[in-house]
Amino acid sequence: MNYTHTELWLIILALGVGTFVIRFSFLGILGDRQLPPWLLRHLRYTAVAILPAMVTPLILWPQATGGQMDPVRIAAAAAALGVGLWTKNAIWAIVAGMGSLWGLGWLLG
Repeated sequence: MNYTHTELWLIILALGVGTFVIRFSFLGILGDRQLPPWLLRHLRYTAVAILPAMVTPLILWPQATGGQMDPVRIAAAAAALGVGLWTKNAIWAIVAGMGSLWGLGWLLG
């Protein structure tokens, strides 16, 4: 697709306004109000739900392999998941996944 400079800037402006409205709807309107306990309980799990949703496509269909499943990435994800469940520590899970990704990538080429 080819866009003119005017169309491109209008798209950028519309996306900027859209993201501002989405953020303002939560922070600006509800920012100084006390939220109900049931909503706060559900909001605690937002990061836990978003992170796997962002990482899973990178593991199952990585761009580096043309969208083909890669056993090294799956093994590294399994190592990170195992260490995370065992230690309950996100930093150690990341280190384990990163180390196994690099190590297995080096071993298996």
